Amino acid sequence: MPTSMTPRERVRRALNHQEPDKVPIDLGATSVTGLTMKAFHNLRKSLNINTSKPVLLSKAFQLAEVDEPLLRLFEVDFRPVFYQSHKVPVTSGKESDVFVDEWGIKRYCPAGGFYYDIVEYPLAEARIEDLENYPWPDPLAPFRFAGVQERAKDLYEHTDYALVGPGYDGGFFEDAWMMRGFEQFLMDLLVDHEFAHALMRKILDLRKQQTGRYLDLVGEYLDVVYVADDLAIQTGSLISIETYRSLVKPLQKEYYRFIKERTEAKLFYHCCGNVEPLLEDFIEIGVDIINPVQVSIEGMDTQRLKGTYGDRISFWGGIDTQHVLPHGSVEDVKREVRQRVRELAPGGGFVLAPVHNIQPDVPPENIQAMYQEAKEMGQYSN
Repeated sequence: MPTSMTPRERVRRALNHQEPDKVPIDLGATSVTGLTMKAFHNLRKSLNINTSKPVLLSKAFQLAEVDEPLLRLFEVDFRPVFYQSHKVPVTSGKESDVFVDEWGIKRYCPAGGFYYDIVEYPLAEARIEDLENYPWPDPLAPFRFAGVQERAKDLYEHTDYALVGPGYDGGFFEDAWMMRGFEQFLMDLLVDHEFAHALMRKILDLRKQQTGRYLDLVGEYLDVVYVADDLAIQTGSLISIETYRSLVKPLQKEYYRFIKERTEAKLFYHCCGNVEPLLEDFIEIGVDIINPVQVSIEGMDTQRLKGTYGDRISFWGGIDTQHVLPHGSVEDVKREVRQRVRELAPGGGFVLAPVHNIQPDVPPENIQAMYQEAKEMGQYSN
């Protein structure tokens, strides 16, 4: 094994379940492995970095695009190739406490809040015949793809980073309940299968158009392609395994096959919570990487996960954002990194990252400690 690899070589080796020179590191390659805007500001201030105007990736979650100075400082192995739909320069903070997104979902951020919560669901009272007449977003709108091919080609040809895309907008289950209402959509899954399927089918068809166009432009350059749909909570599956397998899994299988026909990139699936009861199903339908590995909850013991599934799926994340990063000491953070590297890194198949986006209450010194310890402890022995 070479004593030193490029980031792209390192990532490819790790995701093929081979040991690289060191554990790959991610920050900001997706919309679930980054920094909220306040955490981003706090970190840059602590490091005396003020080189560019911040860019907002998600208004709803107030998520920052991690800029090049931080990526280089922390020796991050990835660079994102995001859709352009949501990226906007930050001027003077939130322009309004209410906004309606392109799906018609109304969101509100209370005074002093950090995020926009859903307050109106546009399909709350809809019937199945209403779905065809709803003003759906245009999945092929040119602004979504402006410059993505040029960015991907430039990064692929002129850098040695591993490329990830599109980084957000990756599923259909969550979008369905966000349009319908959480409780109502769960009821639909139980008592109105026809409506639940029709709604997910419609959203999936839009996703396939958008993702297909994106992959036509950049699929040949990507190392990792992102999808997301939260199907678990902290105690287990969000819906019954039977409901998942009959209504959701077939659509996922269709979508993932569609993606894999268009790129050789590894399929990264973000699903929070205790996903262990679903992992065999995810592996069966083509998931190559599971994120975030929510280590703070019962059922997500990293040593057991690695031993049971580690030769068939890669783990991406693992550094606790629920307790350790916000509330632990620097030494607690270092201990957390050492444990996850020790339990998830052997044999490859591990990318170190925060479990989820780093929140406003995380001390900058803990963020720095995480990445410094990752660099020092993530070495594989030759």
